[in-house]
Amino acid sequence: MKKWEENVRKVVPYTPGEQPKEQNLIKLNTNENPYPPSPKVAQALQEMTIDCMRLYPDPSAHLLVSAIADFYGLKEEQVFVGVGSDDVLAMVFMTFFNSKKPILFPDITYSFYDVWADMLRIPYETVPLREDFTICAKDYCRENGGIIFPNPNAPTGVELPLAEIEAIIQANPDVIVVVDEAYVDFGAESALPLIEKYDNVLVVQTFSKSRGMAGMRIGYAMANPVLIKYLNDVKYSFNSYTMDQTTIALGKAAVEDRAYLEETVHKVVETREWTKRELSRLGFVFGDSKANFIFAAHKTCPAAELFAALRKANIIVRYFNKPRIDNYLRITIGTQKEMEAFVAFVEKYLSER
Repeated sequence: MKKWEENVRKVVPYTPGEQPKEQNLIKLNTNENPYPPSPKVAQALQEMTIDCMRLYPDPSAHLLVSAIADFYGLKEEQVFVGVGSDDVLAMVFMTFFNSKKPILFPDITYSFYDVWADMLRIPYETVPLREDFTICAKDYCRENGGIIFPNPNAPTGVELPLAEIEAIIQANPDVIVVVDEAYVDFGAESALPLIEKYDNVLVVQTFSKSRGMAGMRIGYAMANPVLIKYLNDVKYSFNSYTMDQTTIALGKAAVEDRAYLEETVHKVVETREWTKRELSRLGFVFGDSKANFIFAAHKTCPAAELFAALRKANIIVRYFNKPRIDNYLRITIGTQKEMEAFVAFVEKYLSER
């Protein structure tokens, strides 16, 4: 090893879901929305002028912040935006998780949390989920330097009831509690009302799932103005111009189309519930997902085997070769037609193996 390598910040990076180059795939592996963004997004894109590209974007992203605040009935100073919720969460880790005490998050959860903690040298402890993959609120009632968890959890899709979230917050008044709500629009109850009741709560959401804009990269946090100011202080010390002109304009158009959001979510939820019934009929077991995916295991067919068979048939799902979950597949909800093709293949495969 060369001497200079002693001072390199070495981390094991997050592994994102596969983004294949092949055509004619049924892509059910990265929890993308199967439907396009609101038509108002396309209209906003057409109305943009090329001349604006020579100017720096508004560092405060005022138009987008204002639209998000209006949508949720908040003040603008209660909203922070970033380049995807990953960017927002990274800022949260840098801003609030600076204690020598370990932060807490579930052992089965979004696998970027431990990457950020390792990169930023933040001590952490993982809290085991129960056998049924639910979070036990009492396990977070101990000394810590901060708490973060998704709700619904990923990759399980299981919701933690709002009363239990509040119990965690009440037990931890001296640290920041972050509720990562990337999938909340698909049927879970948001913790957003709690930001008015507690000054140590951050709720993080994204445009990547329910609004169908994963390719645009828009995430946001909502909290009391003091927490939002601290986040902006770090953002402006790191990179003032994190969000470009196009993203701001198209994000504003998307968030203003409430009817389209509700219509799209309804279609995804209907297809999810249909898929649950079909998977149950075929011998799968799974929790009651409130997200746009199902985390399922078959009673007799190993997940690795089924994952490989699906991949060979140009159907991609997500497989995690990790302890406790290595016999589960995470299946994103696609269009009704895509899920019918997925179910038909699985039924045929199981009958012939």
